[in-house]
Formats: sequence, structure tokens, C-alpha cells
Amino acid sequence: MPVLDPNVLYAARGLIVGRGLAVLAAWVIANLAGSGYAVAHTDRRTEAHHFHFMNVAWALVNAGIAAWGIVMLRRLPPPGWSLADEAGAHRHDETLFLINTGLDVLYIAVGLWLRRRAADPEAGNSVRLAGFGRSVLLQGGFLFVFDLAVTGLLHLAGAPLRAAGLL
Repeated sequence: MPVLDPNVLYAARGLIVGRGLAVLAAWVIANLAGSGYAVAHTDRRTEAHHFHFMNVAWALVNAGIAAWGIVMLRRLPPPGWSLADEAGAHRHDETLFLINTGLDVLYIAVGLWLRRRAADPEAGNSVRLAGFGRSVLLQGGFLFVFDLAVTGLLHLAGAPLRAAGLL
């Protein structure tokens, strides 16, 4: 069995999370640029306006998450970083992204519910519900793919720790 270096494993995990956060930040910028422009140039009575408005709201939340995650990333492990420390941090990160994947399924379900509710002739604000629903579907779908991909990459990177019985 190869010698496990906690510093190398730390760096690999940090690279995966860091690149994931960069993808999330790019998604934020795309949403703020595209929907930020569109929300200012669409009629407030249209589904498109509410779709873009909700995209901007999601982008602001995602910006906070991405910024916090990037600030929390450290290039180098703390002094004395051990395999047990790395296994715990790895388990935490993988679990966090897996839980987020489950939440993304909930977002998609809420988006579908909003779209269905908008189709009800008795529903008030059907245009708003339809726009919000379409946005929540888009955001939940993106985040599902994103969180699932990061979870999968972290799972692959954790193979040496699992082989050593640490995960």
C-alpha cells in the first residue's frame, strides 16, 4: 500500500472544492449579468421579468456561498495536519455536497409545484408563480448537477483514505 501523505490529499481536496467554487462563481456572474440586465428591461407583468428577478435573487445567495467558501479555502494545511484530520475534513466536505444534492432535488420539486400552481386558473399571481417556478427549476437543476459532480469528484479523491480504512 502506498504511503498516504495528508498534505497531498489536503491539496487534492482543496483543488476540487476550489474549482467547484470557481464554477459556482462563474454561474453567479452569468446570472447577474444576463438576468440582471433582463430584469431591468422586461415588463414587470410578464413571466420573463419574474424569472429573471428570481435568478438575480438566487445569484446573490450563491455569491455569498461562493465567497464564503473561497475565503475558507486554505492553500496549505494547518501545521501537524494528520491523516485523521484529512479523513474528517474529507468526510465533512463530501457529506456537505451530498446533502446539498438532496436539497437540490427539493428545489426542483418546488419549481415544478410552482409551475403547476401557476397553471391553476384560480391561482393568484400566476405569472409570478410561473416565472419563479421556471427560475427555481433552472437553479435547482444547475445546482443538482454541480453538487453531484463535486460529490463524485470528492468520492474519487477519497479512494486512498477508504482503501486505508480511514473513511
